Amino acid sequence: MIALDRTRTVAVIGAGTMGQGIAQVALVAGHRVRLYDAAPGSAERGASAVAARIARLAEKGRMDAAERDAALARLAPAATLGELADAALVIEAIIEDLPAKQRLFSELEDVVDDACLLATNTSSLSVTAVAGALRRPGRFVGLHFFNPAPLLPLVEVVSAATTDEDAAATVYATAAAWGKSPVRCTDTPGFIVNRIARPFYAEAFRLHEEGAADPATIDAVLRECGGFAMGPFELTDLIGQDVNEAVTRSVWESFFHDPKFTPSLAQRRLVESGLLGRKSGRGWFRYGDEDRPLAATAAPAPAPEQVTVLGALGPAAELVALMEEAGIHVDHEEGGPGAILLGDDDWLFLADGSYATERGDSVIHFDLALDYRAATRIALAPGDTARPEAVLAAVGLFQALGKQVSVIEDVPGMIVARTVAMLVDLAADAVAKAVASPADIDTAMRLGVNYPLGPLEWGDRLGAHWVCEVLSELHDSCPGGRYAPSALLRRRTAAEGKLF
Repeated sequence: MIALDRTRTVAVIGAGTMGQGIAQVALVAGHRVRLYDAAPGSAERGASAVAARIARLAEKGRMDAAERDAALARLAPAATLGELADAALVIEAIIEDLPAKQRLFSELEDVVDDACLLATNTSSLSVTAVAGALRRPGRFVGLHFFNPAPLLPLVEVVSAATTDEDAAATVYATAAAWGKSPVRCTDTPGFIVNRIARPFYAEAFRLHEEGAADPATIDAVLRECGGFAMGPFELTDLIGQDVNEAVTRSVWESFFHDPKFTPSLAQRRLVESGLLGRKSGRGWFRYGDEDRPLAATAAPAPAPEQVTVLGALGPAAELVALMEEAGIHVDHEEGGPGAILLGDDDWLFLADGSYATERGDSVIHFDLALDYRAATRIALAPGDTARPEAVLAAVGLFQALGKQVSVIEDVPGMIVARTVAMLVDLAADAVAKAVASPADIDTAMRLGVNYPLGPLEWGDRLGAHWVCEVLSELHDSCPGGRYAPSALLRRRTAAEGKLF
């Protein structure tokens, strides 16, 4: 499908931060842009803010003076909806209120011609519900930019139940022509990113509620072991606890209280207390003059001189080479349970969905890492019967590999393993339900929330069998449906094939 011609006018309704950003994107791409806002003076102020950003781009050498002047000449605020009559595409970025959006688009249908494409930038409302107010809903599409729109490449192009394929394809091609990385998806609660990302926050909050570790430690493990750019506690403090909790609650309610999306009571208490994060000075952490709390880190301990690896370590196989490189003598025994034996009867297992305590005497779990060589921190979870000497030996072992060590409580799945398994499962479920293609899901999660890998690629690295086993054990440890493996993940496991 061909993108909109750059000579056509793009209208943006809503002159707030997001509307200004979208207007800037269309303007830089070469379109005439009309910016409208119902609040008196807002369109003019928004257009002035966009013009100032365009001027700064020229000052930084990202466009020359002629390009700057041409862009500024194409930008105009609109005082009435009637001034948008010549638009070929109208993008709405007003408040997240369904009746308000429906009223706006109903009015727009009387202004623009029948060929004009209509798009909403909603992040949480049903695109189908907004389209339901239109006489010609086939031309209506979700066009979800991420903030700040001029900088972040991802755009979710959302087809409502009534969207014509030509309309969605044209909007997709237009977003690509604007230099964005668009992905296609059907109209589902949260679309791709806000649907699949829920466990990144929810599992961390649940681990904290379970007493596994404090927020600073959970964040550090997910960053330094899991490879995520930010931990969920610091990230939601940045986003705003009220904003993040509202999205989680909206997705949960839209899925009729599916336990996989259950919100956090601890986060609800923050919101009720007005502890919204950076914008209020306090959320999970305090902001201002106080130092941020540090992750719990074990004191130096002596490393064992020799260990025995019994069987294959699965996703942790790289540890064998790392131990040998660190000068630790490694004996190998084939056909064992996939464990590292410290001394005579102290066991190290990669975390699954069980408690270390349930696996026997003196068992310690270690967490999954994105890359054990690159990881700078590892988490250990000793079982209740683990000998103190064994815990010290395990700490010393990973310290000898150059890792800081955080010792947490014995919880099923630990931190990274539980989080990643849930992300993989929700991504697989989204594919099974035709929300989006596997490639678009992985692209969306890498670009939209900066994950180190797309969840489906991550799942294939780990193996469907391993992910399914972790979730099955978690489901046994914590019944209720939250951790029940999705149907597609179970099928891929049974077929002993890749996820995608």
